[in-house]
Amino acid sequence: MPEVRLSVPAGRWLVFTTVLGSAMALLDSTVVNVALPRIGLDLGADLPVLQWTVNAYMLTLAGLILLGGALGDRFGRRRVFVIGVVWFALASLVCGLAPNAGVLIAARAFQGIGGALLTPGSLALIQSVIHPDDRARAIGLWSGFGGIGAAIGPFLGGWLVDGPGWRWVFFINVPLAAVCVPVALRHVPETHDPQPRGRFDVLGAVLGAAALALVTYALIAAPQKGASPAVVVPGVAGLALGRPSSPWSGGCASRCCRSPSSPPASSAPSMW
Repeated sequence: MPEVRLSVPAGRWLVFTTVLGSAMALLDSTVVNVALPRIGLDLGADLPVLQWTVNAYMLTLAGLILLGGALGDRFGRRRVFVIGVVWFALASLVCGLAPNAGVLIAARAFQGIGGALLTPGSLALIQSVIHPDDRARAIGLWSGFGGIGAAIGPFLGGWLVDGPGWRWVFFINVPLAAVCVPVALRHVPETHDPQPRGRFDVLGAVLGAAALALVTYALIAAPQKGASPAVVVPGVAGLALGRPSSPWSGGCASRCCRSPSSPPASSAPSMW
């Protein structure tokens, strides 16, 4: 497909849409922290339970973000991005309507799934559509505005909690999504991986997500539980599953499928 310059309206609409979508996910990673005390009072939840309103979101976001990128490459980056924004908005609506802490935590976990779909898709759209001469600038705008969104989260959260109430910390995502989705459908072209498609590596995708989720859980639980089996066992299991050379991850995927989600050991970055 033709590459788009930032100087034309199509390029600016693309950056606007992807920045808005990814900013929703980054904003929600910080804005909720300020609302936790008020949420605890209204829902009758103590601090350990409330902490999982943050942890559940980060757990599913981190665990599924690689899968979200793979789905976009295969089935269409704009399609997966839009699905992620809609999913995120619906989960935000449930968060805002939650009658108790259990529903809120479950909805936050679903919110993380939406974030895992939209975040990699937003950057992939910029990389695949924007002209190479403008790509660095576009990625800089994407990163910069995303960082601003995360930074203003606590301030926005405090204003919403003291004003319309803590539920608007989540409701605010609904009008943002209502702007983002139509603009994406109208102005953002569809792209996907031009490489030949093999069978989708379901096993590699599931095990890769499990590896990231287990390691993330260990990092989350370590400050409270220390080097206990509840932390060490998930962490070691996640690292073992995540090794490209393990028989359950990259090696199995490369033998069984032509298009594995996790790369074989020979092509994997050394840091992984």
